Amino acid sequence: MQSLQPDPAARYRNVLEALWRIIRTEGLWRPMRGLNVTATGAGPAHALYFACYEKLKKTLSDVIHPGGNSHIANGAAGCVATLLHDAAMNPAEVVKQRMQMYNSPYHRVTDCVRAVWQNEGAGAFYRSYTTQLTMNVPFQAIHFMTYEFLQEHFNPQRRYNPSSHVLSGACAGAVAAAATTPLDVCKTLLNTQESLALNSHITGHITGMASAFRTVYQVGGVTAYFRGVQARVIYQIPSTAIAWSVYEFFKYLITKRQEEWRAGK
Repeated sequence: MQSLQPDPAARYRNVLEALWRIIRTEGLWRPMRGLNVTATGAGPAHALYFACYEKLKKTLSDVIHPGGNSHIANGAAGCVATLLHDAAMNPAEVVKQRMQMYNSPYHRVTDCVRAVWQNEGAGAFYRSYTTQLTMNVPFQAIHFMTYEFLQEHFNPQRRYNPSSHVLSGACAGAVAAAATTPLDVCKTLLNTQESLALNSHITGHITGMASAFRTVYQVGGVTAYFRGVQARVIYQIPSTAIAWSVYEFFKYLITKRQEEWRAGK
């Protein structure tokens, strides 16, 4: 849905129509393409992400607002954690998005990695890194600040409360996703180097956020910056809800066992 000049067979009016036509014309498992490379990148990326966030949140909160919760500390910790997360995740994003494009020539992850490496060099895996950061730094700042703000209201005692973690995570993801959709459209263009958009407007590769922003506007105007906003919000709501609820569960479980172990000593 974010494609600037899609193939006539891949023009979709809404999320449900897109999903239905993809399954009908390309097969039941087509929407799952790129799952393996995403899972491979997500493990180490999220380990770095949450570990950095927790450490920095505590350190900065002790400096800015000792003994309390600081939204500035939460946002700053989220921004720094994003640097590590995106460094691990960016190559996986490039491969995933190229495999997901309509009529993608790649059927296996290894085929895509090999082709990108041979034709465009290793730098292609990080061509969108600055744009990814430009998108994800504000995304994560909004995301973490919204999550912590909602936790103060739904779970002021900061106990393990699955329903509050799911609700806060879902709302935080939706707000952050909608606000950063224009940057996501530009990231998609940098990752995929969409051939029709390139052929009709410029030659060579699109590099850098400014070039991507300019190309998106030339091809589709202001509305092009919000292509796929519904799909992005619908995707982020369960994604962040699951991420926070699973993270908070294991955090609670590990902390409880550590306390029991210390008490047993």
